Amino acid sequence: MKKFLLPLLAALAFSTPLNGEHLKGPKELKVTSDSTKESIALAKYLKDNGVVKYSAYWCPNCFDQSELFGKEAYKELNVVECARDGKNSQTQLCIDKKIEGFPSWEINGKIIIGVQTLKDLSELTGYKY
Repeated sequence: MKKFLLPLLAALAFSTPLNGEHLKGPKELKVTSDSTKESIALAKYLKDNGVVKYSAYWCPNCFDQSELFGKEAYKELNVVECARDGKNSQTQLCIDKKIEGFPSWEINGKIIIGVQTLKDLSELTGYKY
């Protein structure tokens, strides 16, 4: 037992403290994939037609949804952050809209829950490539 405990105590005593900067301030979803011309055009169309994505920065499905668009297109979307500690949080709006899962899409006043393919979003909104 001592041979395991002593190295552990030594490692803890001489380790450097973790940088907690990522724990400060509001959090946001970070999109890493690149957009296509088509995903950017669709994102602009969705925004121009009042489509809203309700999201939470910590949600893996929201990340997957955003990666389908890519970082350039994602900036074009009308995204509402529902997490209280998220960047530009609009938690009360999410409560008022009765958002029950993430991501949720509001299309023509109807809430659709779950990851949607770009093709599905095109069909749901009448977008033609």
